[in-house]
Amino acid sequence: MKKLFTISLLLLSLFTYAHAAEDKRYLAEMTMTDIMGKTYDVSGTEQGLNIKGLEGKVIFLEFFGHKCPPCLASIPHLIKLQEKYKETLAIVSIEVQGYTHEEVKAFAKEKGMNYIVVSEEKAPELVNYIQQRAQWRGSIPFLVAMDTKGDVQFVQAGMLPEASLEELISQLSKTAK
Repeated sequence: MKKLFTISLLLLSLFTYAHAAEDKRYLAEMTMTDIMGKTYDVSGTEQGLNIKGLEGKVIFLEFFGHKCPPCLASIPHLIKLQEKYKETLAIVSIEVQGYTHEEVKAFAKEKGMNYIVVSEEKAPELVNYIQQRAQWRGSIPFLVAMDTKGDVQFVQAGMLPEASLEELISQLSKTAK
C-alpha cells in the first residue's frame, strides 16, 4: 500500500510539473525589429500575443514572401486597409523567404508598404513561436489575426480578399469590447 501511495504521489508530481511546463511555453518573451529600426517586445500569452506599443489595436500578423504571387497581390490591399484603419489596426508583415533585413527594407520602400515590415532575421524567435503555437508549416501568405486584447481569433493560410479583411477588422474590433 505504501508503494502504491508513493507511485501515486510521483505520478501526480510529474503531471503537475508537465502541466506547469506546458503553461510556461506560452509565456515566451521575444523581440522583433522592423525595417525602420524600431524594436517591439513581444510576449506570448495563453490566448495570443502582447506586442508592446500595439495594445488596443486589431493586429494582423502576416507572414509573406517577396517571391510569392498571392503575397505580392495582397500588398496593395494591406496598404489601403492600413490607411483606412490607421487608428485601430496594426499590420505586421514578416518576410520569410530569405531576404536580409536590408533587402526587406528596400523591397518595402519599393512597394510603398505603410505598415510594420520585419525580416525573419530580425524576428527568428517569433517566427519559431508561431510555427509551434499555430502549427504553421510555412504556407504563405499566413495570417494570424488578433483582437484588441491580443487574443488570436482567426488564422488563415492563403490570401483573403480585401472585403473579407475589412469584415475581419470589424468583427475583431467588437470581439474584445
